[in-house]
Amino acid sequence: MGDRLKYERFLWFHKTVKAQVYPNARGLADEFELSSRTAQRDIEFMRDRVGAPLAYSSARKGYYYSTSFEIPDLWLTEENVIAVVLAVRLASSVPDEKMKQSLCSFLGRLLGKTGKKNLRLDDVSERVSVKNVEYSRVSGPHFPAIADALLKSAPLEITYHSPHTGETTKRNILPLHLLLYMGTWHIIAYCAVKRGLRDFLVSRILSVKPSDGKVIVPRNLPSVKEYIRKNFGIMQGEKGVQVVLKFTSAVAAWVREQVWHPAQKAVFGRDGGLTLSFPVADFREIKRRILSYGANVKVLSPKSLATEIKSEIKRMGKVY
Repeated sequence: MGDRLKYERFLWFHKTVKAQVYPNARGLADEFELSSRTAQRDIEFMRDRVGAPLAYSSARKGYYYSTSFEIPDLWLTEENVIAVVLAVRLASSVPDEKMKQSLCSFLGRLLGKTGKKNLRLDDVSERVSVKNVEYSRVSGPHFPAIADALLKSAPLEITYHSPHTGETTKRNILPLHLLLYMGTWHIIAYCAVKRGLRDFLVSRILSVKPSDGKVIVPRNLPSVKEYIRKNFGIMQGEKGVQVVLKFTSAVAAWVREQVWHPAQKAVFGRDGGLTLSFPVADFREIKRRILSYGANVKVLSPKSLATEIKSEIKRMGKVY
């Protein structure tokens, strides 16, 4: 509230100066019921921190602008600034150094206009950090080119390599959605070759350039949100197979802190264990999660999932 009131004072003083009324500290103090010292500090802040070209006229006993000036339309409270600073730090996984530097430079200029001397961009990395594991690294200038095409709804020609098939293909795509999933960047796009929505890992794109032709998206194309719901993660979708897992007391408290699905149900047992139930679309990701807990988890249902886990454990035994 304090920053908002301060902005109202600045705006009043600015309009009064623009009207060539030659306001001064006494006039500002009377208008907003301030002390003369506070009013004078506001004027000095506008001049020294906001950059207003204020000059004092002894003859008129008030201030005027020595050059043309407009007060910034955007005024950030301290809470706004902290939120933006944290957002920038949390966006550290943006895989383009130039984009990050540009964003930090912009934020630094905003911080300079707040007058909050205790808010320094250089200190953020010492207090907030983000660590991702098992993510696909993105290199080269592909990310900004893809982001630019996404925002402009412009088609691209990409060269894409799939490690699963070993094939490298050229595709004409229209980017529709940029997704950061578990530290890895994906571009959901309409593919003219496959004539449908496809998921492309940005790390597997070998080259990218504007497409010479048009990529026409059919009107009956499924929604991107529905595509993501069906293809990403055990947390996606309201329907599916119900999975019930029993965790031992050794990991129960830790698992209870996690959200695996919005509709999950967790129940502690008398033995300190935890029973967790939720629906899944398929078993691909949940199998990896279950195996990561080793002997501290058991699949209670469905039997088909328990059978797949048991078979995988047997195959692992042969490796060792």
